[in-house]
Amino acid sequence: MSYQIGMNAICLRPDSRLAHTEYCSHDPLMRHVRQQTGLPFVQAWQYDFVFITNDGPVPWAERGRTTDMGHAEFQEGGLDRRDPKPCPFRFASEVYAFDAVQEYGLPDADALVDYYEKQYQQGQKTHTDQVFTAGYYKTIVSGAIEAFGWEMLLTAAADSRRFERVLDSIFRLSLHHYEAWARTSAPVFICHDDMVWTQGPFMDPSFYRAVIFPRYKKLWSVLKAAGKKVLYCSDGDWTLFLDDIADAGADGFIFEPLVPLRTVAERFGKTHCIISSSVDCRTLTFGTRPQIQAQIDATLELAKDCPGFMFAVGNHIPSNVPLENALFFFDYLSQHWFR
Repeated sequence: MSYQIGMNAICLRPDSRLAHTEYCSHDPLMRHVRQQTGLPFVQAWQYDFVFITNDGPVPWAERGRTTDMGHAEFQEGGLDRRDPKPCPFRFASEVYAFDAVQEYGLPDADALVDYYEKQYQQGQKTHTDQVFTAGYYKTIVSGAIEAFGWEMLLTAAADSRRFERVLDSIFRLSLHHYEAWARTSAPVFICHDDMVWTQGPFMDPSFYRAVIFPRYKKLWSVLKAAGKKVLYCSDGDWTLFLDDIADAGADGFIFEPLVPLRTVAERFGKTHCIISSSVDCRTLTFGTRPQIQAQIDATLELAKDCPGFMFAVGNHIPSNVPLENALFFFDYLSQHWFR
């Protein structure tokens, strides 16, 4: 584990080993590792980077209307399971009348900067051996998901002209928070926005290019003017938009195995930080050790030519991954991740 290894990867400076992080909610695994090593999980598994986003001190649900679509089980015992609640938007006309700035309000700018700076400083102090990131989760499309849920979002998206106005209001709210984050001392920022599905875009690609990506560029320009590195993160398959995200100014990509690692490595491996791998949590859950090893080996073969590569199981390590598979994964990886 090393803050410097993490920053070197983000800044495309190859180190003695590949940088490493994970997105893990596997409580039995984390307890087992702690019991065996006496170390916190992020130290025992040699994290160089922790994935953090923070959308401000008061959740949207406490400030206005949101849609709770529920939550599937990832944690042990299904503690994170949550049943859906009715959407507060009944008709598309109510969505078109929505303005995120009016609905949720803009926190005082100076107070927001102070809040974000304090969160960053406390987090980095706690994670001295890892890069502790700034970040924002509900950037544009994820903001629409939070507000409307999928059904009303898709219904409203049928009228692209009116839906753009709605998304612009979410963008303006996000910009206020991005400007606050830009005034903090955090050097790395994660822009999260789940803009696609597992099978790719759910809206016309021309809409993304005309409406969403130009707004990404405006948001990221605020951060880049402040000297920060911008890492873009989205679930799903956004292979179609790799060039668009790069052109908008992202310094790095965080993605699931649905985006082909070879494609990203061959096209952007010399110019962008890559936080992912070919290792799929479905293989960790249902596969054999030779299959897990094969996905690690395939990743390492590509990563050796990418100065900014950071290894991660791209789609999360949930609690149903067999403990022995998870332990084998890290044991094998940590023996072979040296450059």
